[in-house]
Amino acid sequence: MTLHRREDTQALAAGDGHSNRVARFQLFRDLSGGRYRPGESLRLSNIATEYQLDGNTVLSVLTDLQEVGMVTLSGEHLAIVRSTDPKEMHEAYEIRAALEEMGGRAAARALKGSTGKLQHELDAMRLAVQNLDLDAYAEHDVKFHRKILQASENDVLLRVWDSLHFDIRVRAAIAKVTRNLPVVVEEHQPIIDHLERGQGKEAGLLLRDHVQTFLQLVKNSERRSVSRRDLEVARDVQNASFPQQNPTIPGLSVQSFYKPAQSIGGDYYDFLPLQDGRWGIAIGDVSGKGISAALVMASLQASLRMRALHPQADLSTLIGDINQLVYKSSPVHFYISLFYAEYQPATRTLRYVNAGHNPPFVLRRSSGWCDVFQLKPGGTPVGALEDTQYPVMTFQLEADDVLVAYTDGITEAENADGQMWGQQQLERLLCFRGRKTPREIIQRILDQVSTFTEGASQKDDMTLLVMQMEENT
Repeated sequence: MTLHRREDTQALAAGDGHSNRVARFQLFRDLSGGRYRPGESLRLSNIATEYQLDGNTVLSVLTDLQEVGMVTLSGEHLAIVRSTDPKEMHEAYEIRAALEEMGGRAAARALKGSTGKLQHELDAMRLAVQNLDLDAYAEHDVKFHRKILQASENDVLLRVWDSLHFDIRVRAAIAKVTRNLPVVVEEHQPIIDHLERGQGKEAGLLLRDHVQTFLQLVKNSERRSVSRRDLEVARDVQNASFPQQNPTIPGLSVQSFYKPAQSIGGDYYDFLPLQDGRWGIAIGDVSGKGISAALVMASLQASLRMRALHPQADLSTLIGDINQLVYKSSPVHFYISLFYAEYQPATRTLRYVNAGHNPPFVLRRSSGWCDVFQLKPGGTPVGALEDTQYPVMTFQLEADDVLVAYTDGITEAENADGQMWGQQQLERLLCFRGRKTPREIIQRILDQVSTFTEGASQKDDMTLLVMQMEENT
């Protein structure tokens, strides 16, 4: 299967009003397919003449391609062709594979017995392939996958899709797989069939396989990849989801630290102002790291915020509901260790659930001694099992107590010999801390970990929360 040459464009589209559309897609194809060299300057008026497009259409196409890092507009008259990085394309499609699997799993209930609109989009894709109308194919392909994400009712997935401009990426890349489109288009039918039967797990895995197959076809065609700027957008989206500053909680001094092992991580923490002056405190760690883990983390954060901010009598029910959501909507190999607590400043009472997370420490000094209390797990990680009970524990904090919560990127930091720093080292350091502020405690932990690892590369995300009870409240 081949695209029509530009000199054939007018004849192809005569009588059906598609000349502008075909020429526009040809421009997409040439700019993404390597016809123009990186660094080459393109005058918009010359592009308009060659592709028989009006100036506004050319500007619109180039603006879209600027969003995915293929060109840079210079004023209203020039565009500079940019080089792209294959590694970045791979990472972007990893994001798409993960979010579509999650979307398919979550959308199954809403789409069970109601996939007529998806079938319509697939039939339109088949017709587009027959007519060699790749622009129409891309349009209906985007609609197909967005309808599934919309049916999942997970705004996080749609925001990630939009922030990485996958609608534009599909248009720019589709010409790379023209010979394989008859096979690619038929991969959509079993996805519809499983969603029609409400089989979310199966549909999610097929969606992931579809995206990975598409990526492999693009790589086999030597497609140049997407730009670093889009992955920076994804990182910025994640960073914006973390607390932008440490909260002001009555009677509590709070300090936090977070550093992902890659540009995007799977650790999680949050502070939630609740009713009656209470505060929610959360820290978690998604199995794995990087882009897919970050998507699962973002979904957890959105779900926990939505439910925790509503009146909730029982913490066990709250975490149980979150467990159900994560289990049903996440890829099979993902789960989340989670410590979630509600702190009441008026009584210094901490009620918590520990779902398989590293036990936070409470340090208490008395007559020169350091007592260490561990807030140990009482349930499996969130998303690991469908039906799990989460017991609620209560701890009475006292003035000058220090609560330290962390992820295993701290205790499992390795030196060059593969030895881990360890939980005992952390406990020992904290007991001999002297009287230090939460900020100083975090800095001391990081210094000790750095000394132990002797400059070895960071292998896992690192998160620390240190909270000290103030004496006068």
